[in-house]
Amino acid sequence: MKLLLTSGGVTNSSIHSALVQLLGKPIAECHALVVPTAQWGHPMCGPTSVRGLVAAEPTWQHFSGLGWASLGVLELTALPTIGAERWVPWVREADVLLVDGGDATYLYHWMRESGLADLLPSLPDTVWVGVSAGSMVMTPRIGDYFVEWPSAPDDRTLGVVDFSIFPHLDLFPTNTLTHAERWAADIGVPAYAIDEQTAIKVVDGSVEVVSEGQWTKFGS
Repeated sequence: MKLLLTSGGVTNSSIHSALVQLLGKPIAECHALVVPTAQWGHPMCGPTSVRGLVAAEPTWQHFSGLGWASLGVLELTALPTIGAERWVPWVREADVLLVDGGDATYLYHWMRESGLADLLPSLPDTVWVGVSAGSMVMTPRIGDYFVEWPSAPDDRTLGVVDFSIFPHLDLFPTNTLTHAERWAADIGVPAYAIDEQTAIKVVDGSVEVVSEGQWTKFGS
């Protein structure tokens, strides 16, 4: 897939341009599926925040509220019970998957359980836009620092990319550069700390940081 891994969404013109380049056409002509699943695994999320995401309320203007041609919901926890013959065509017909934040280990679990993880290699033209956990799930591991789901066996995630992500740099008191440095010291792979104005674009293994804000890379 083509990946646009963000902390806070499509928050500036540089990230917006990168997204349009990945899509190959204007956002208004693209059909999107939004994935709220990670929210259910995080104690700070719940019915109200899921509704806001799906309804593209102002808080999500940089994500589900970008002005898509259509916006559907792909809830991964439901997929194992309805059969791949129903949901796989929905995914194949979408131009973009908008994968929201929450807990990345919970999202990883349901990507495996639903079969979506196995489908990803057959979607070379689909764009994956992640916010926070929706980006972190593509990395090898997230670090114990970010595990909020009590049933998570460990901090491992999909490993589609070979680096880890520390999101929301300087957005919260617990997400300073000092915290990121401590986290990176134990993560065991190259890593990026990114703020809300930064994204990481990955196409065919080529990694490019797109930013109008602050970011730091740890490791080679």
